[in-house]
Amino acid sequence: MTQPQANHPAPPAPRWAVGAAHAVALVTLPSGIWRLLLAAGFLAGYTEAGYAAAGIPGWGRLHVACLSIGTELLALLTLVLVRPRGRRWRGRPVSPRAVTAVAGAAAAALAVAWTPFALYGTLPHPDMTPLGATVVGFLYLPLVAWAPLLAAVTVSYHRRHGA
Repeated sequence: MTQPQANHPAPPAPRWAVGAAHAVALVTLPSGIWRLLLAAGFLAGYTEAGYAAAGIPGWGRLHVACLSIGTELLALLTLVLVRPRGRRWRGRPVSPRAVTAVAGAAAAALAVAWTPFALYGTLPHPDMTPLGATVVGFLYLPLVAWAPLLAAVTVSYHRRHGA
């Protein structure tokens, strides 16, 4: 397959890929909102001792807030793969192979990081209330979909750009 030149635009992303890219931004919201509640001082399912043991009071609040914001910003990067501007960085053309490699590696890393959360409910959580552990399990469960969604959007990008 030939690689499209910078002056020849790639075909637009299919609707399913655009939807999947937007879904990535949505799957990170539930856990991010929960972490922002922690940063605001709510126990959000932790026992008081568990909240303190997690290191959230003090500088830990800043950490969980930054984690939430950073996670959402990373998720939003998926939209670059379905936008025409995803072919340029600071006015210079970007190698579709490099984009595909980075996005593919990110999908693999996310699979390793988030897939274990599919079993979150089977693990003991002594620092959380029973209801809190259940709710947190449901809030983190959507993150399991991040890797396959990103992988699908990456394959679409690869096919459209001939990487």
